[in-house]
Amino acid sequence: MRLLLPLVAAAPLAGMSVPATAAIPDPVRAMIDAAIETGDPKAVATVIDLAKKTNPNEVDAIEEIHAGFRRQRAEMAKAKKADELAAIRSAGLFERWKGKGEIGGSRATGNSDTLGLTGAISLNRKGIDWSHRLSARADFQRVAGRTRREKFFADYEPRYDLREDLFAFGLAQYERDRLQGTAARYALSGGIGYKVVDTDTMDLSIKAGPALRLTRTTDGVSDTRIAGLFGLDFDWQVLERLKFTQDLNAVAETGGAALLVIDSQSTTLRLVSGIEAKVTERLSTRLSYALDYDSNPLPGKTTTDTVTRFSFVYGF
Repeated sequence: MRLLLPLVAAAPLAGMSVPATAAIPDPVRAMIDAAIETGDPKAVATVIDLAKKTNPNEVDAIEEIHAGFRRQRAEMAKAKKADELAAIRSAGLFERWKGKGEIGGSRATGNSDTLGLTGAISLNRKGIDWSHRLSARADFQRVAGRTRREKFFADYEPRYDLREDLFAFGLAQYERDRLQGTAARYALSGGIGYKVVDTDTMDLSIKAGPALRLTRTTDGVSDTRIAGLFGLDFDWQVLERLKFTQDLNAVAETGGAALLVIDSQSTTLRLVSGIEAKVTERLSTRLSYALDYDSNPLPGKTTTDTVTRFSFVYGF
């Protein structure tokens, strides 16, 4: 369905009598027509208000034109939403994905004090009730034939909207950081999340649920533990081309029967803050700071690692 806004000005609208319309002075009508042709509701409202103030005897006729414009805009929005829903329902599994690729340099402290390379990719797919997020990141440095930094992290999170501000989620994570003593760590979780703030410029959501985590250390020990997960996601569009992001994932473990360890306790924390500045429509620069905390590292390893990254981000 294609509706042409100029028709609002060129033809009598429903409920508006021809004599009343004809009484509007030609210069005023031309001004209203020009505003309607822009399709901007704010511009139309401003011109309509001015026209009513300068032509008090034609207020009803002018208001009928404004009402017709609003009806037509509502019909266009309804048709657009219907087309979008139809496109989502008919989309294939590998369609309607959006993503970002990132590459840059990093500075690490903690178990290593190095400069290196960083790269990441994230993919998102938004449906009617379901959404999917897939991301992966790698930090790497090799000096004189020796690997000084090698860290990988990947996760997949599906969400189902129970209502506008409440959602259920699942989460699968994998990470490896041999310098911190982790050969491989897998985590599966699920639970409930709540959108605390959801506006055009700011999003804040929290989530929590149980988790199962398997860890293999570089000395050959494997642990399987029941855990609890808490997460926070925060995005703030500070300016048109400047965005602040804050992501937090905290997992608090307790000793599980699978290991036969009683009263053991371990906590890991991953905190990432970042600022993105848009250069072009697709290209941005990003400065981020990541903190990884493990309350029970291997002997000789520190509890906290940090990575500062500066990178270029390309959206696709």
